[in-house]
Amino acid sequence: MRSFSGKVAIVTGGASGLGRELCVELSKRGADVYVADINSEGADKTVSIITQAGGKASSIVTDMRDPDAVDALVTTVASKGPLDYMFNNAGVIMFGEFRDMALEDWRHFVDSDIMSVVYGTSSAYRVMMKQGHGHIVNVSSVFGLFPFALATGYAAVKQAVVGLSLSLRPEAASFGVNVSVACPGSVKTEVRKSYRIFNGDRDAFNALIWKEMTPKDAALKILKGVMKNRGIIAFPFYDLVPWWFYRLCPSSNDWWQRKLVNLFRSKVRSRE
Repeated sequence: MRSFSGKVAIVTGGASGLGRELCVELSKRGADVYVADINSEGADKTVSIITQAGGKASSIVTDMRDPDAVDALVTTVASKGPLDYMFNNAGVIMFGEFRDMALEDWRHFVDSDIMSVVYGTSSAYRVMMKQGHGHIVNVSSVFGLFPFALATGYAAVKQAVVGLSLSLRPEAASFGVNVSVACPGSVKTEVRKSYRIFNGDRDAFNALIWKEMTPKDAALKILKGVMKNRGIIAFPFYDLVPWWFYRLCPSSNDWWQRKLVNLFRSKVRSRE
């Protein structure tokens, strides 16, 4: 599968940010896109952007934390013809120290960022095995490639997405199904204005992010990697430096992240 033209793709979390750009760029390349999101207004806006540009898109309101809803989404799309691509992009972001996270926060993370991917992957995989082709693309993060302090929950679930994707990839290959995991670095989306930070100042934390790429650039990187059927689609290079050092010398990761924790506590964390 080297082209998106004439293909059918589901993109979860397609109401905004990276998900919206994935939908738009897939449409530009001739794909019939299904925008899945719990945010119906945002999903409809994505569809409007695509159709006004002459593309084909439909929205399906879906809570990716609900396995029955996810299965209904995939079943509905597959009933109309082959499902060529499943982009599991939906998720949430939270930062802060482990000590400030409640168990409810962990459940929200697990349901939103890993179980949603499990549900989407499971439903799409069954369909794609039967039809003998397809490509599942799970969106993780560079934080899914190495340990990262101040993001214990986020790193944990994103590393689970990487593990799921790369473990399934060789299993799926014999059925004609490709599996990729996308690991983008910092992407400048609307989420940076609303994500939760535990016991800290969000604006102060955002100020520590020295460089961000646009959602469009991130979407283009992902689609380029998908066309080449890469197992790991990791970018940009400057956000991968910690991963490279971690692979060469794991102890170096601990050293610089202790420095980061100290910086967070002095600049971002609220006083006790």
